Amino acid sequence: MNNILVTEEVTKRFGKHIALNKVSLEIPKNSIYGLLGPNGAGKTTLIRIINQITFPDSGKVFFDGELLKPQHIAMIGYLPEERGLYKSMKVGEQALYLAQLKGLSKAEAKKRLKFWFERLEIGDWWNKKVQELSKGMAQKIQFIVTVLHEPKLLIFDEPFSGFDPINANIIKDEILRLKENGTSIIFSTHRMESVEELCEYIALLHESEKILDGRLSDIKKAYKRNIFKVGLEVENGDELLKELMEKFDIATSTYDLKERQLDFTVQLPSNDSGEMLSYLSNRANVNLYLETIPSANEIFIQTVKNKGIHE
Repeated sequence: MNNILVTEEVTKRFGKHIALNKVSLEIPKNSIYGLLGPNGAGKTTLIRIINQITFPDSGKVFFDGELLKPQHIAMIGYLPEERGLYKSMKVGEQALYLAQLKGLSKAEAKKRLKFWFERLEIGDWWNKKVQELSKGMAQKIQFIVTVLHEPKLLIFDEPFSGFDPINANIIKDEILRLKENGTSIIFSTHRMESVEELCEYIALLHESEKILDGRLSDIKKAYKRNIFKVGLEVENGDELLKELMEKFDIATSTYDLKERQLDFTVQLPSNDSGEMLSYLSNRANVNLYLETIPSANEIFIQTVKNKGIHE
């Protein structure tokens, strides 16, 4: 079985509101899968269904090849966006309590907590109360409790919320390490730069429906528009630019007379990049010729806009 989680036409209603409408996903094992979408798209509802906090009105969910059952909860770790630590409890006492709820013995929980507290350099927080910690510090505790029982599937909802850039990088590195060690990860975020850095696959939900999914690299290729950034070293830049504008679809351009540098972007007909490069090479010294690939953020915005136009 190559997928850790599969949803088949999952639908969920709350009164007259449709939160999810026949959403089907396949989440590969040992991957980081980005679950994306605007607020209200249905992401949190889907995550709650996977965690059996709520249940679908119709459709099926499969975990590691089996119909999702209560015993699978022990194989899932969930870090929600809204955190839930008890502020008056001591950090170590609370972490130990939550670890035992995950099924770990007290001795094994202490052993694993010691490892993680040392790894994240928070050993001196053990006897502090949660209310004494910053939001970022509390996030580290929640992260540890989420991963401590070494689940097959981890679900992170905005895991970098509250972190400064240094600690965000620390958590990012830990997520990548968990993936390398065989854990499958669902990653929900509004931070598209994190999607670019971490996710191999993505699904985009919008107004309760899945409107895009697949391997991120394949989606980027599908969304590229044959736009190239070009840099030329040339004496007669203004004359060449005029010639190029008559022949090609030039979007933006600049010419530095002192440096003799002409830079422009051009959108070419499909499979016409070789002809363009040959044309330019006969007229100037080409020092930049780079196809622009759309970012995850650009794809997100374009897809949601297109969905609205076609409705």
